[in-house]
Amino acid sequence: MDKATFGGIVIAVGGILAGLLLEGGNLGQILQPTAAMIVFGGTLGAVLIQFPLSVVLTAFRRLGHIFAAPRVDPLHTIRELVKYANQARREGIVSLDQTLQSITEPFLKKTLMLAIDGTEPQELRKMMELELDNQGEQEEKLAQVFESAGGFSPTIGIIGAVLGLIQTMQHLDKIDEVGRGIAVAFVATIYGVGAANLFLLPAAGKLKIRIREEQIVHEMTLEGVVSILEGMNPRMLETKLLGFLAEAARKEEPTPAEEPR
Repeated sequence: MDKATFGGIVIAVGGILAGLLLEGGNLGQILQPTAAMIVFGGTLGAVLIQFPLSVVLTAFRRLGHIFAAPRVDPLHTIRELVKYANQARREGIVSLDQTLQSITEPFLKKTLMLAIDGTEPQELRKMMELELDNQGEQEEKLAQVFESAGGFSPTIGIIGAVLGLIQTMQHLDKIDEVGRGIAVAFVATIYGVGAANLFLLPAAGKLKIRIREEQIVHEMTLEGVVSILEGMNPRMLETKLLGFLAEAARKEEPTPAEEPR
């Protein structure tokens, strides 16, 4: 669980609602189903116009990742690669074939399988870098879905407010209802601006971070497997792979590599 994401949502929404209540308002003033339908329905429709349905559905499935801890632990990956390097130096790269069944991370499993099958280091690097580039382009679109939604929703909120004002102006003969009607009309603006700045844009930013973290681990994995193929010393490999991590992530360093006997 990502405590920062949960905490941020609670603080942001809680602060706004607390301010409303302290000013003498009540939650019923901002709970308007019609405004919600205009803003969220209009935003979703605009996003579907811009992106293919498959991209939008994938983006919403990946949305849960911003609330969870990173799927791949880079330090664990380094430990595994160093272990494989030791085994490869003792018994040869083909001996790693028996470990493939226990590997759950798809990219590591595929890269190691190609290495075991005899792929040359440079050819392996080219193949997997191409896959990483294509995967990166596809995953960038997932964050763009929420960025675009964050751009659309404030404008659609204004459209909702204008529609509400139009309806209000048609009843100027009932002056008692004009003030209430104007207040209700601006709820759509609150929904649009609030959704964009409290959730959609921050979600896009966090998703970008998650995607980049996974890309770094994959790049590190590729470099590790290629280095194993090239016969790099396990200690040197460990030092090399740690260079992919930020300083904070290196505080809990892997167990020192054992030299093969």
